[in-house]
Amino acid sequence: MPRLAGVALANPAPDLTCRQHAADPIELMTTHALDTSARLSVAPMMDWTDRHCRYLHRLLSREVLLYTEMVTSPALVRGGALHLLDFSEAEHPVAVQLGGSDPKELAQAAKLCEAHGYDEVNLNVGCPSDRVQSGTFGAVLMKTPAVVADCVKAMQDAVSVEVTVKCRIGVDDQAPDEVLPDFLNHMQKVGVRRATIHARKAWLQGLSPKENRDIPPLDYPLVHQMKRDFSDMHLSINGGIATLEEAQAHLEAGMDGVMIGRAAYHNPADILCQADRRIYGTGQDSDPVAVVAQMLPYIEAHLSGGGKLHQVTRHMLGLFAGRPGARGWRRYLSENATKPDADTKTVEAALMSVTQAAA
Repeated sequence: MPRLAGVALANPAPDLTCRQHAADPIELMTTHALDTSARLSVAPMMDWTDRHCRYLHRLLSREVLLYTEMVTSPALVRGGALHLLDFSEAEHPVAVQLGGSDPKELAQAAKLCEAHGYDEVNLNVGCPSDRVQSGTFGAVLMKTPAVVADCVKAMQDAVSVEVTVKCRIGVDDQAPDEVLPDFLNHMQKVGVRRATIHARKAWLQGLSPKENRDIPPLDYPLVHQMKRDFSDMHLSINGGIATLEEAQAHLEAGMDGVMIGRAAYHNPADILCQADRRIYGTGQDSDPVAVVAQMLPYIEAHLSGGGKLHQVTRHMLGLFAGRPGARGWRRYLSENATKPDADTKTVEAALMSVTQAAA
């Protein structure tokens, strides 16, 4: 059993195999299992929730539902960028988020995702970036729920895995209390069972994507009302949720699930280490020091394949946020992980800041 800084791992590191094609039989999660996993999920975040980030998050929690960064259907179908779908089998349960607005192309992309072994295919109806708007998908689709319904139906007809949707409460001058129930009604009519609602409008004109994550006010009561009005749907709430306590409060108030974004990325241990016990009632809390040890074989495999250390460790900078030695850990990795000879010894050296501070 591997050891690091005097810590013995309770469990061996998960299998590192990446799913790159559909040659092998794939066991997909049942709808019931996904419903349970979706009690807590980590939001799809561009440039952040890549496969290295997801592998780290899976070591911190065995239960939470993980999402990829958004992958566009044109990139997969027309660009042939299937490497964007690579992931470790250890990441399950894991969902892929697609961006697009052409039903036929989305159906083709969904088939590729299913073949790669994803447990769920999610359609992005919430991203407000200029790039997304120019492609007529993302949050702008809140204006055309019938188009979204056509897209979802085409995807459902093409795959056997569940197709879900992540949306906003509205965009620009739309009235959310009118737009959101109409949108969900369209989704329900085509058989969407599970949706995640970001409890903010998206202002497509006048606000940057970053500003759209903070400036439009949150409307949690509206999302909770949608759960009461669409009781047969599994609805998760997203937006501004920063702690497990807040997540538990939403669940206790009737929501089926909670999706956490930036807090889970910047403070992953605070959100994920206790999630299995507190949200799912299973397992024990994970130890971030032990998780660093479990990351080492993964990092070694990444480096042996030609990868760079910082591609993995950039997602680990916040692992000890708020704990003794966190500043030294972050500084050491920031200064040394990009060096040509950086390897697992660099990570072990950085960890000394934490273990010495805790001694």
